[in-house]
Amino acid sequence: MSDIEKQYDSAAPNAARESDDIRRHPEGVDPGFEAKLVRKLDLFIIPVVMLLYLFSFLDRVNIGNARLYGLQEDLNMGDPQFQTAVSILFVTYILSELPSNLVLKKLTPSRWISFITVAWGIIATLTGVVQSYGGLIACRLLLGAVEGGLFPGMAIYLTFFYTKRELALRIGYLFVSAALAGACGGLLAYGIGHMDGTAGMRAWRWIMIIEGIPTFVLGIATWFMLPDTPESAYFLTAEEKAFAAARLKRQTGYTDKAAEFHWDDVKKCFKDWKVWVFCFAQFGSDTMLYGYSTFLPTIIRSINTTASSAMIQVLTIPCYALGAITYLVVAHFSDRQQKRGFYSILLGVVSIVGYAMLISPASSAVHYAGCFLVAMGLYVCVGLPLAWLPTNLPRYGKRTTATGLQLSIGNCAGIMSAFVCSSLSHNPIPTP
Repeated sequence: MSDIEKQYDSAAPNAARESDDIRRHPEGVDPGFEAKLVRKLDLFIIPVVMLLYLFSFLDRVNIGNARLYGLQEDLNMGDPQFQTAVSILFVTYILSELPSNLVLKKLTPSRWISFITVAWGIIATLTGVVQSYGGLIACRLLLGAVEGGLFPGMAIYLTFFYTKRELALRIGYLFVSAALAGACGGLLAYGIGHMDGTAGMRAWRWIMIIEGIPTFVLGIATWFMLPDTPESAYFLTAEEKAFAAARLKRQTGYTDKAAEFHWDDVKKCFKDWKVWVFCFAQFGSDTMLYGYSTFLPTIIRSINTTASSAMIQVLTIPCYALGAITYLVVAHFSDRQQKRGFYSILLGVVSIVGYAMLISPASSAVHYAGCFLVAMGLYVCVGLPLAWLPTNLPRYGKRTTATGLQLSIGNCAGIMSAFVCSSLSHNPIPTP
């Protein structure tokens, strides 16, 4: 019997001994048993984290849809003020990412993620009742402060359950959620737009309120639905729990001490030049992501100035759908081949071509085609490095710090992109 089998057998003395009859491959692990385990993890964990990130992204960027339904007009904002409202969120978002990751394990993922989800759900909902530009800025700052810990926390959380050969696809599901948020945001805005005047409120207020309330409910459910570790997963048998923990140790060989948080690992992270390379690469990719996600409705309106606000929302949906499908396909092959850099560069070039088409003096059809090319590459460029870095850092302290730092620096792009990407609009935005 292999060492790995001894580990999970000894950890589950009362479990059924199916492992004694298992056909073992050369590494001493039954692939069928492991595949069944991964399917269980996918069934119980992935839908929850996908919903969390979907609502997070939706509540963060729906300001772009709200703009089309009177937000800017009602709050007496000029274009510079709107761009500030978009970007100001990332000030507190960035500042909260790394500290949030450092307390994640101590406070436990289920409780911490539940807390920040409930908090941002309340703030996102209340954004729909602000009466001034100052009130909008306050809500955006608070929203960034609580939302900042979600994505880095989930990126680290997934490493508690999945191996490096499984991680890119699972992180990919989060970016599929972002794409779905873009598509659903457009679809929801299209429907909610018909509520303009209901209860005396403009449609943009209903967008904020209706998209914020489900987040609050999801946050409460998260407390009960997310396990903190494989050993505490309510949906696994005793043998599956022990094996799930053992296989993670097998891939890196880390000790129990390495799985704990140590400040020395934090210091080593800041001294590692490779971590900084990933951080600045993330900054470039996130510039693409946030500018595109926030300003896509504006870009499409500038392409077709005669289209209604509702039609603009519909036209955003296929762009996001293509981005989601592309990422899933690429992440699948990236996990199988264990190649991250090749696919990141290849799809990055595709997005660059798309942006070149957007700023070129070409026809509307060419500009709209450019939107599709940008979507094809941007989720791959943003997502694959987030699976690449943590799987090469076996010590928990360094891994969680590096991921928080990578996302903090990357999300600095959210501040800049509001001003840079607004220039992609070739025409001023008319009042809906």
